[in-house]
Amino acid sequence: MRLLFILLILTVQSCKAQEKPNDIPIKDEVKKYSFETVASEIAIPWGMAWLPDGSMLVTEKSGTLYHVKNQKKTVIANVPKVFTRNQGGLLDIAVHPNYATNGWIYLTYSTEEGEEKGANTKLIRAKIENESLTQIQELYKAQPNTNKAHHFGSRIVFDNEGYLYFTVGDRGNHPENPQDITRDGGKVYRLHDDGRIPSDNPFVGQPNAKEAVYSFGHRNPQGMTKNPFTGQIWTHEHGPQGGDEINIVKKAANYGWPVITYGIDYDGSTISKLTEKEGMEQPLYYWTPSIAPSGMTFVSGDIYPDWNGHLLVGSLKFQYLELVKLKDNKVIERQKVATDIGRLRNVAQGPDGYIYMGVEGKGIIKIIPN
Repeated sequence: MRLLFILLILTVQSCKAQEKPNDIPIKDEVKKYSFETVASEIAIPWGMAWLPDGSMLVTEKSGTLYHVKNQKKTVIANVPKVFTRNQGGLLDIAVHPNYATNGWIYLTYSTEEGEEKGANTKLIRAKIENESLTQIQELYKAQPNTNKAHHFGSRIVFDNEGYLYFTVGDRGNHPENPQDITRDGGKVYRLHDDGRIPSDNPFVGQPNAKEAVYSFGHRNPQGMTKNPFTGQIWTHEHGPQGGDEINIVKKAANYGWPVITYGIDYDGSTISKLTEKEGMEQPLYYWTPSIAPSGMTFVSGDIYPDWNGHLLVGSLKFQYLELVKLKDNKVIERQKVATDIGRLRNVAQGPDGYIYMGVEGKGIIKIIPN
C-alpha cells in the first residue's frame, strides 16, 4: 500500500512538472497542400542535401547513401563502415557552398574507430566520382568512444562566412560531458571547411580545451539550420522527458544542460531543480511535454506565403511537422502540418523553394501547395 502511495505521488509530481504555464496551444492542421513522394522505401532517412543539378543526396541511418534523381535512387559506394546500434548510424550530410567548383560533401556518422570500445560521432568530407565516395578525409572524431548507444547528434550547417558547424550529443554522459570544454559531447563545433580550427573560436589556447567547441551545455541536438534572414545558426535539441529546446547558437555560450532544464527524468525523478542560472542561456522556446524534435528549417520565398519567415520542426513523437511562427525571435503561434505523416526525421527547404520531409519507412516527401 505504501509503495502504491509513493508511486501515485511520483506520478502526480511528474504530471505537474510536465505542465508548461501560459504555453501557446498548437492549432490543428489546415490542409492547403498535397504530398508527392520523390524517393520511396528509405527506412530512416536522416540527412538531405542538394547538388547543383537539383538532384538529392540522402543518408539512411543504417549506412546507405542514396543519390536521388528523377525519383530514382542510386546507391553511392564506398561509404565508411558505420556503427548502427540504437541511435547510432549514418547521420547528416551537407554540400559545400562552393560545391560547383570544389566538389566537397560532408558527412557525420557514428563509428567504432578509436582505441576505446564503443563508438562516437565522426565528421568527414569526401567527393563523389562515378557514384562512389573518393578522397575521404577525417575532419573531426569525438573522443572517447563509449558503449552507450544514444545521443550522437548530429547535424551539419555552413554559415554565410563559410564556417562549418556540427553537433554531437552528450553521448549519455550528462554528468560530465556537456559542461566540460575539455571533453567532447553536448557541444556545437565550428571548423573551417578543411577541418582546421578557426583562430577566433572561443576556447582556443585554453589548457586541454577542445578548441573546435563553439558552444556547450547541449543535450542531443538533432536539428540545426541557418536563419536565411539573419545568418544566425539555430538548433533544437531533445530534452529528457519534456524540455525540448530551440536555441540560437552564440559564441562561448553555455546552454545549461544538465544544470538547468525544463524536463524531468524518464522515471519521473528530478534532474535539476533549476530552470535558469546566471551565465546560462535560456531557450528561445521549449516544449513540455516533449515532441521529440528532429530536423528543422526556415521557410523563405513565396511558394508558401503563410509560412514565409517562420520555422518548421519535425516531431518523432507526434508524427507531424510543427509550424513555429516567429516575431522578433519569439514564438507567437504554433500549428500542425502533415498530421499523422509518420515519424519525421528531417525537414529541409530545397533550392527549388519546396519543403521536403524525411519520413521513416516512407522516404522523402515533397509538400505541394494547392
